[in-house]
Amino acid sequence: MAWLSRFALLSLLVGVCALPTNAKPLTFAVVPQQSAKKMAETWQPLIDYVSNYTGFEIDFKTAKDIPTFEANLADGKYDIAYMNPYHFVVFNESANYRALARQRDKEIRGLLVVHKDSPIRSLDDLSGTEVAFPAPAAFAATIITSAHLRMKSIAFVPRYVNSHDSVYLAVQRGFFNAGGGIVRTLNSSPDDVKQDLRVLWKSKGYTPHAIATHPNMALADRQAILNALLALSNDTSKSWILKGIGFNGFIASNDSDWDDVRALGIASLSRPHL
Repeated sequence: MAWLSRFALLSLLVGVCALPTNAKPLTFAVVPQQSAKKMAETWQPLIDYVSNYTGFEIDFKTAKDIPTFEANLADGKYDIAYMNPYHFVVFNESANYRALARQRDKEIRGLLVVHKDSPIRSLDDLSGTEVAFPAPAAFAATIITSAHLRMKSIAFVPRYVNSHDSVYLAVQRGFFNAGGGIVRTLNSSPDDVKQDLRVLWKSKGYTPHAIATHPNMALADRQAILNALLALSNDTSKSWILKGIGFNGFIASNDSDWDDVRALGIASLSRPHL
């Protein structure tokens, strides 16, 4: 009986030691580039994979719009977050979020779209027009595209419509002459919207979105999550998960990988909602 009691106690201790170091569910937040429903459908399989691989309970999170997402990052509300390059540079410095991973073999490019039947054929044709953007701090869709227009001395009126999907829909329906976006969200937009749009201009490439972790996350937990992302990248039987979010895989990342974004000096720009 004493032997059985010791065995039961040992089994209990082993079980306790095997538990993840986090005592409550982790939150995995994704920048709200598209509708919450669509994002949950595409990102939940990845989150389920990471959860099953690590044994951690992980909840999908997003926000009603990009400014709210930024406010939540500023308050450190997310354990793991997929954020644009501008957000990472800002919140790496101000809230100490730490880079974990990014998309493999990928650079992010901003683009401007117009209706396929629009008479606009060059950026100069946008002079004096209203241009739709997701939010003031959307890196490629807003910051890069706006900076290029200003560099070319093209006067325009920015209008913010909360998401990439809303930009494409607004241009498709003729509410605005042009809109800013990125290749991935344009490609994943509904066919009946996408087929009515034409890419007017595309920027050069920059280090893409970051998957970053809260500064209080344990090193062991960070490594476990990274291992899961790298395993998924090499698991051909699960390639459909990556395809669903438009990725071809992940690589480990360091904070310095976004020095090309820091070199733009945009981290010092004033944003009223940050």
